[in-house]
Amino acid sequence: MSKYKQSFIQGAMILLAAGIINRLLGFVPRITLPRVIGAEGVGLYQMGWPFLSVVLTITTGGIPLAIAKLVAEAESEGNEKRARQVLHISLGLITTLSLLFTLLSLVASPWITTHLFTDSRVYYTFICMSPIILIVGVSSVYRGYFQGRQNMIPTAVSQTFETLVRIVTMLACSYVMLPYGIEFAAAGAMFGVMIGELAGLAILLYQYAVIRKKYNVYHSAKIGSGSGKRDVLQKIFRISVPVTGSRLVGSSSYFLESILIVQSLAAAGVATAMATSQYGALQGMILPVLMLPSALTYSLSVSLIPSLSEAAARKDMKTIHKRLHQSLRLALVSGAPFAVIMYVLADPITYYLYNESEISVMLKMLAPIALFMYLKGPLEATLQALNRPGIALRNTLIGAGVKLFLIYWLASKPNFGILGAIMAINIHTIVVAWLNWSSVSRLVKFSMDAAHFFKVIAAMVIMGFGCYGVMNSSWISQPFPRFIYALLLGFAIYSVCIAMFKIVDWDDFKRIPWIGKKL
Repeated sequence: MSKYKQSFIQGAMILLAAGIINRLLGFVPRITLPRVIGAEGVGLYQMGWPFLSVVLTITTGGIPLAIAKLVAEAESEGNEKRARQVLHISLGLITTLSLLFTLLSLVASPWITTHLFTDSRVYYTFICMSPIILIVGVSSVYRGYFQGRQNMIPTAVSQTFETLVRIVTMLACSYVMLPYGIEFAAAGAMFGVMIGELAGLAILLYQYAVIRKKYNVYHSAKIGSGSGKRDVLQKIFRISVPVTGSRLVGSSSYFLESILIVQSLAAAGVATAMATSQYGALQGMILPVLMLPSALTYSLSVSLIPSLSEAAARKDMKTIHKRLHQSLRLALVSGAPFAVIMYVLADPITYYLYNESEISVMLKMLAPIALFMYLKGPLEATLQALNRPGIALRNTLIGAGVKLFLIYWLASKPNFGILGAIMAINIHTIVVAWLNWSSVSRLVKFSMDAAHFFKVIAAMVIMGFGCYGVMNSSWISQPFPRFIYALLLGFAIYSVCIAMFKIVDWDDFKRIPWIGKKL
């Protein structure tokens, strides 16, 4: 879809803009939902997500990636018929799988909520989340199709619209259901998520209908020939099965992690309600703050796959190295100041966001390894784009095993509790990021100048001292203005440092789409 196609940087920036908007908007319910239903209600709401993640991985998994790769190949050949064929076959496959697992989820909900979790009140959340399986499955097909066309606008628009609708419906439904009990309020929040997903799908379908008409006119002269259905299915499975396996390890680890954490806390003597509350604080409050900068790494990962796939098909190692260097340097430079802010200003962040400063210790423990989280996504996307999903699967499996063992060992100790689970998450993140980095380096003979890392670390240290000095000074009497000044000064110091250390230069700004030349 050359008329609607964007370059690697343009596609990444479009998804980044949408990601930032969505993350910021997403904090509205994350800030307000705990105030409506409390940490315990958030815990019940969050308990449903790991199971949903596993089911969505099974039903969709690597199929959107396979769609993107196959459509990109058809696009490069000008074969419109094959691109449509990939879309239609994938749609039929995912719809069938999604309907099957929706039914299984509904049937198995009573057993799962009473035997795997320590709090059976999560049952109503399970019931409300089941229709999400089909909605997300169909949406993933169209997003994979648009990504294969290297047209990121439909994905960005649908995600933003979905977020807006979800904000309203989550809060409204949870508030309306709160008088009936906290378990119904958590289920109401999940029902609101379902409505948001449905709104996002509606936008994707509308944009597909509009662009399909325009594209038929634009490419009427080069339709091309299709392939047999069996051939297309074999290609989809050949690409998607290893990727699904890798993601299934991650999502299953997430599911088992949620079970192990609450079970281990119970073994440590933590009451059921308190364990649910601590789990809700970690998954529903702390980790979303930590993952806010990952909007960039997500956009880079999505844009990397078709870009690196094309370069790999041409055996263009120069482009592969260039794209890798761009994505990793962007992830490093953009994520570093947020890691500093979350460590130095953990107390005021958790207080002003959630009115619960006592959970700041969780954020302070996770912040030092945030950079490993931000680098992990582009590295894993690189392995998948270069047709090495088996390596990504191996690395994910090793990390999952380490994490689950450490959660079981540490979180069940009364002197650690939930902090033991955080230690396990930290070690897991470092292990997986290091394994992915080693695999990519060996695969494409890629390396980065160590000076980049030392310069960023130096900028982080200087920024951290600046933030700490302002936050603990006495020349501003009110704590909230002092917090804002610390934030602003911290980012200003970091900006000056990256310019002085030449971590970024003028050419980097000139490459920003649309505004670079004007700058």
